[in-house]
Amino acid sequence: MAEYVKSLAIPEALVVVTERPAEGVLVYTLATPPHDTSTLDFSARPSMNISTEEVTLSVGPDSTSQVRTVSRQEILLALLQHGRLTTLRGSACSVEALSDHVALRQNIVAWAENLRWGWPNGGAAEWNEKYWNHGTPKPGVPLREAIDDAFSNQSAYTMGCYTATKLAIVKGVLDYYDRVRASPALARLVQTRLLSNHDPLSDVEPGAVWSFEPGFNPKDAARPGKLLAVAREVSPKNFVPGDWVYFLNTDPVSRQKSGYEGSNAIYLGRDRFDDYYGENNHAYTYAEKLDEVFQWRNGVFNRIRDAPKRKPLNAQDLEHFSASPKAGGFVETWRVVPEFFEAPTRRDLGPVSVHGARFTGRRAP
Repeated sequence: MAEYVKSLAIPEALVVVTERPAEGVLVYTLATPPHDTSTLDFSARPSMNISTEEVTLSVGPDSTSQVRTVSRQEILLALLQHGRLTTLRGSACSVEALSDHVALRQNIVAWAENLRWGWPNGGAAEWNEKYWNHGTPKPGVPLREAIDDAFSNQSAYTMGCYTATKLAIVKGVLDYYDRVRASPALARLVQTRLLSNHDPLSDVEPGAVWSFEPGFNPKDAARPGKLLAVAREVSPKNFVPGDWVYFLNTDPVSRQKSGYEGSNAIYLGRDRFDDYYGENNHAYTYAEKLDEVFQWRNGVFNRIRDAPKRKPLNAQDLEHFSASPKAGGFVETWRVVPEFFEAPTRRDLGPVSVHGARFTGRRAP
C-alpha cells in the first residue's frame, strides 16, 4: 500500500495508518481533521497537489482520442477522506483490487467528460434504430457495438439523465475491462451480468437505491445491481470521482414535470459534475448543480429563455441545500459506486462512517 500511495505522488504525511492486529484490520485515512469530510475543494488545497491525467479513449475501430480527466491520485485521496468508509473484505482485501477500482473509476469519468446527447424535455427518448429498440440492443447486435454507437454518434440519441448516467457507467466499465485492463475473464463477467435479463441498461444499480420514492416495491430492495453497489450515510460534500449522485428536487410542483424529479449525475472530480447535454461547457460545479435544481421551482427550465425568472442563491442558501432532503436539502446521503470486480461481493457497502478506506481480513495464501 505504501508503494501504491507513493506511485501516485501522494505525500506520505497525508496518509495515516491505524493497525488493529487483534481484528486483522488496517485503516487508511487522510491526515485531515475528523470534521473535514469534503472532497470538492481538493484541487484547491496546496497540500494535495492535485493534477489531472491524460487518458486515451477508443472512438472507432482504428481511431483514438486523448482526454484530460481526473487523476488516480485524486480518486484515492477522496476514498481516504473522512466522510465515508470503504471496506475491502476477504479476497477484495488487496492493493491490486483497490488499484483496479481506482483505475475503473477514472475510466468512467473519462467517458463522461465530453458528452452532447439530446435532452427529451418531457418527450420520448430517441435511439439510433440501427442498433437499438427503445433502449435495448436489437437482436443480433453485439452489446459493445450498440453502446459504442451511443458515444461515437451522439447526435442520434436523446435521453434523460437517469438513462444517461447508466449508459456512461456501462460504457466506462465495459471499455475498462475489455480494452484498458484487457481482462477477457472480467469483460465476460460484465457482459454476462448486463445481458442476464436481455436488457443491459436495466437494474445496473441496486433496487434499494430508490426506496425513498412513492410507490417503491419492497421486493426490489433485495435486488443487487448488475455492476454497482451503494454506499450509505455519506457526509455532505463527500464525493469520490466516479460516484453516481442524486440531487432530489424537493419542490412538490416542479417535480411533477417529467424529467425534473431530480438530477442524476456522475462526479468528475475537481468540483465538477457531468453535463450530458453540452449545455454548461461539459460540467457543472457543485454550486451550479444546486442552483440548477433550485431554479426549477422558479420555472427556469431553459437557462437562456427563462433567465428573467432566476432567483440567485447566496452562500447560506447553498449550505442549506447541501443537506439531505430530510434536512431540507437536495443531496441524497447515498452514492452509487462501482463494485470491486477483482473480488465481486454483490452486496451493499454499508454501514459507512467518518473514516477513509479500511482493509479487513487477510488474503488466502
